[in-house]
Amino acid sequence: MGLTAMRPNRSTVSRPRAAGPATGQPRRAVALLVFILGVLSATSSLATDLYLPAFPDIAADMHASESQIQLTLTAVMVGLALGQLVIGPLSDQWGRRVPLLIGIAVFTATSVLSMVVSSAEMFTAVRFVQGLAAAAGMVISRAVVRDTFDSDSAARFFSRLVLLVGLAPMLGPLLGGQLLLFGPWQLIFAVLGAAGVAGFALVFFGLPESLPRGERRRQDPAAMLRLFGDMLRDPRFIGPALTMALSFAMTFTYISAFSFVSQSEFGATPQQFSLIFGINALGMILGNQLNAALINKMDTPRRLFLGLLGGAAAVTLLGGLHLSGQATLVSVTAVLFVMMFCTGLISPNATTLAVVSRPSSEAGTASALLGTLQFALGGGLASLAGLTGAGEATLASMIVVMLITSVSAAALFTAVSVRVRVTAAA
Repeated sequence: MGLTAMRPNRSTVSRPRAAGPATGQPRRAVALLVFILGVLSATSSLATDLYLPAFPDIAADMHASESQIQLTLTAVMVGLALGQLVIGPLSDQWGRRVPLLIGIAVFTATSVLSMVVSSAEMFTAVRFVQGLAAAAGMVISRAVVRDTFDSDSAARFFSRLVLLVGLAPMLGPLLGGQLLLFGPWQLIFAVLGAAGVAGFALVFFGLPESLPRGERRRQDPAAMLRLFGDMLRDPRFIGPALTMALSFAMTFTYISAFSFVSQSEFGATPQQFSLIFGINALGMILGNQLNAALINKMDTPRRLFLGLLGGAAAVTLLGGLHLSGQATLVSVTAVLFVMMFCTGLISPNATTLAVVSRPSSEAGTASALLGTLQFALGGGLASLAGLTGAGEATLASMIVVMLITSVSAAALFTAVSVRVRVTAAA
């Protein structure tokens, strides 16, 4: 299959400044780094998901339609995609701490503004800016990992980081619903603001600069565009990056569609839906644990390929259950559990291969392009599940999108791996 050809090029991997517990780094320091970067990345994810249960309340307070409030979610997603393209390269020029602290400060301020806006138009504008600011936590967290760890240590670290980050979009709506039991929808943004304050303190006091001045890249916009173009042509980067985006589309289709599908087609109660989300989140946790256990036994490309094959097989089985009339809430949940288990193998390994394929001085830019592809391509493809006659996702439309994206991810990574092997042998 040529998978070993996708092994990160050691010549592009700068010396690790904190190699991790396997090479002597204190576990306490690694645990603190996991916690800080996990909080930053998860807070960015919660900015898109925490307020979803409050859509009707926000629409009523602002005398707006729910579709107008749904547009604020699009505004956040666009902000996240564009923000990563800007903040990532800036962090390669200025270092990681300054852009990160500025981003967190703006995120906190827009959380407060979201509590006091009076119209849907103002709310949409504020949420767009909040998305731009939230991108700092996502893009710079990946860059810090690239600065700090070598390939295998980075894969181990990303397994822990993805564990925290991956739970946010699944548990965010559930937490948001619980917050509404204690107060109005503004409480949700108060919690986001408090998370921003906590993140700022963690970075200011607990996160040292990971990119030395001598390794920073100062470049004009034209040079930045050329670097983006170079990355898009580099199969060692674009292969796992597109694989990650397609796999994200598979997972996000489930996250965005199954709430409606489970209740409308299977008669699940909101409590049962919450339980299903929790069960499948456990699947991802177990997949992450398996990935960490396999690091010393199987290289990164093979762990990724294992996850891709498992995910595609699970979605294919889900399609078979639907076509045969055997799809029940229990059987569908069981198959989705397997799919999410495989996601625990896909995300950390695809991220590792993409980010470590470039030098540390380009980590911010590489992380930016990786994140933008994930949100733009992955999020866009996931929205296709709602393009039905009724304008709402069904089990069939959900399966079709998930099957196309999961199979495409596995096929793409295989093709790129073969191309890299042939190129290396030439």
